[in-house]
Amino acid sequence: MADACCGPPPVTTATDVAEHRRLWQVRDLQIAAGASALLAASWIAEHYGYETFSTTMELTSAVIACGTFVPMSLRNLLRGHIGVGTLMTIAAVGVVALGHVAEAAMLGILFSVAEGLERHAVSTTRRGLRALLDLVPPTVSVLRHGHETVITPDELTVGERMVVRPGGRAATDGIIRAGYTSLNLSAITGESVPVEAGPGTVVHAGAINGGGAIEIEVTARATDSSLARIVHIVEQEQERKGSGQRLADRIARPLVPAVMILAALVAAVGALLGDATLWVERALVVLVAASPCALAIAVPLSVVAAVGAATRNGALVKGGAALEELGRVTVVALDKTGTLTAGVPVVLEVVTVPGVTREHAMAEAAALESRSEHPLARAILDAVGDMEPAENVVAVAGHGVVGTHGGIALRLGKPRWIGSGALSDDVERLQTAGATVVLLEADGAVIAAIAVRDELRPEARDAIRELTSLGIDTLMLTGDNQRTARALGESAGISTVHAELLPEDKARLLAEVARGRRIAMVGDGINDAPALATADVGIAMGALGTDVAVETADVALMGADLRHLPQVLAHARHARRIMLQNIGLSLGIIGVLIPLAATGVLGLTTVIVVHELAEVLVVVNAIRAGRTTPFTGQASPVAGAPLAALHGSRSLSAVPLHPLR
Repeated sequence: MADACCGPPPVTTATDVAEHRRLWQVRDLQIAAGASALLAASWIAEHYGYETFSTTMELTSAVIACGTFVPMSLRNLLRGHIGVGTLMTIAAVGVVALGHVAEAAMLGILFSVAEGLERHAVSTTRRGLRALLDLVPPTVSVLRHGHETVITPDELTVGERMVVRPGGRAATDGIIRAGYTSLNLSAITGESVPVEAGPGTVVHAGAINGGGAIEIEVTARATDSSLARIVHIVEQEQERKGSGQRLADRIARPLVPAVMILAALVAAVGALLGDATLWVERALVVLVAASPCALAIAVPLSVVAAVGAATRNGALVKGGAALEELGRVTVVALDKTGTLTAGVPVVLEVVTVPGVTREHAMAEAAALESRSEHPLARAILDAVGDMEPAENVVAVAGHGVVGTHGGIALRLGKPRWIGSGALSDDVERLQTAGATVVLLEADGAVIAAIAVRDELRPEARDAIRELTSLGIDTLMLTGDNQRTARALGESAGISTVHAELLPEDKARLLAEVARGRRIAMVGDGINDAPALATADVGIAMGALGTDVAVETADVALMGADLRHLPQVLAHARHARRIMLQNIGLSLGIIGVLIPLAATGVLGLTTVIVVHELAEVLVVVNAIRAGRTTPFTGQASPVAGAPLAALHGSRSLSAVPLHPLR
């Protein structure tokens, strides 16, 4: 264990994780149980008059119990590292030298129990994270040379085709090339509603095939799959420390040498005033009373428990810093596309100038967007089909794209960039209806307005309502036009809407709208990367499919259901309260025990019992941070109902626009 903080070494291997699968398998607890049995035997022997045997059992119990921390403390002391274990070692040796062998055994037993409980809690939460990798099946069927072959996931290569039958799991990430089915992602995202899938659908490692047999083209080796990436990132980021943990460290580190100096002063000054032996004993009691081990483990253990629980429920929290900041958030800013909306817009209407057909306008727009991955571009491409790509295409950040097609200079982008011209009335009508409008310009003249709309997620209004019930203010930040943004914000229950923003505008605006409060930004992790990095906490939607989301954000929601957001915020607040409780309890115990020990009000036995039981209480309380209500992912009771019926007013769904077929 690390001498400075009393913590166990990280549990990083499968063997380590398996070792602590049951509480009674924890080595520290086994040692404590053995030492307790010997101590009880010594008391029984003493009762019947076997003094020599009783003393031998007491001494053996003390050696066994203190063996969990004394050797490591001595090695650290030789390297110049002084920590809590050093205090415990000095106290144990001094107590034995004063003839209180039973008390030394009790000190070692209770210390071992506290350490064992911490070790078990850490291994349990980390095992929950590593259990994600257990979702990968031990074998997988692949098509090689026209025949099915059973291999291990490690043997898979990119481009091969896996065959996953009903009830089977995907061994790695891939794309369905044959077959239709429904995929159960509950073990990964926490959402229990199956997802319909067919050719072209992206499948992530661990997904359960709930329908017919499918063929999946492998896009990542098993060691590079989405699950493996998530586990690696979380384990790496768990080393980051929140401000509460840094506070505990700042208190614990100087406290150790300060206590040693205080104990020396108690012994020296007391020896000048009275019985030297009495005051040396009191000095040793002060060392035990002031041990900050409970303080040092108070926050780290809470972080490990809370992060592990969040991961099991579909939220990727990257360490203690993110967890604590998340627990302090009182304002949440949400991106529109892909966050409040489903991120799958469709073309609703195309208005052209005289002499230009709808088909020609769409073909030109699709030519410009042929290589774009923007959601609006995908809507245009899906509505057209095959097209000839434009040449010299250049994206103008926050505005649109330019290029040439058939010798004609084209521009496609926002009305404020291009100018509506003769189509201004139509643009206003479409925007009032809640659609996003892009204009197509050919050789300097506007020739078409294309209306695209991305529907609000059915659970968005429920999520916003839950955030409000937590006392969290919500606002929308979007690059879309004011009319569209306000129409959608009203439907979602968000009154504060900031529209027509460039990516850098979102990042700059966060500090202004927060007004000194802790603010979280929720986005897709790609276009919103600057804002995610600028916010106190960046939260990305859909961690499974987006590397940028996992790398940029502090928290990533692995599923696509927005109701994960209020759940993880409530969980972080609960965990932060536990951290503060543990810090307060630890400091309170130390503050009370030191003067009582120094003045002789409390003896060694009482101090040992109170101090170590307080440490056990801190551990037990920290484990509470790992408790959270599992997310069911059930559809909203109002999901699928017309928005006009839900909100009692004219809404996006009530607008008489129809997607192009």
